[in-house]
Amino acid sequence: MAASNLSVLTRTIRATGALTAHRAVTYAGVVPAAAAACAGFSQSTVASGALAPVDALGTTIAESGAAIAVGAALELDASGRVITRSAGVTVGRACAAAAGSGEFIEIMLIPN
Repeated sequence: MAASNLSVLTRTIRATGALTAHRAVTYAGVVPAAAAACAGFSQSTVASGALAPVDALGTTIAESGAAIAVGAALELDASGRVITRSAGVTVGRACAAAAGSGEFIEIMLIPN
């Protein structure tokens, strides 16, 4: 089944670096560091200087960086993809499972 989402709040953030769709973005418009907080997840791939639609509240589609179980708390890897939380900032909860890296799953965003 294809992933779907229900965004309650989509913000516009100016990219200050290249951004990839379905990966995390900071308020400064760059990819966050591993285990760091984020403003949300970009819904488009954009070049530096462009405006990016960023889902900040509700559910969104995120790219996995590893296998993830349904309901798992999530943090970010160094590429802005979601992984199962170990010690980082919790950015969401998995609404669907991922068998490995590079899958697109629905997540419930946790603002931070």
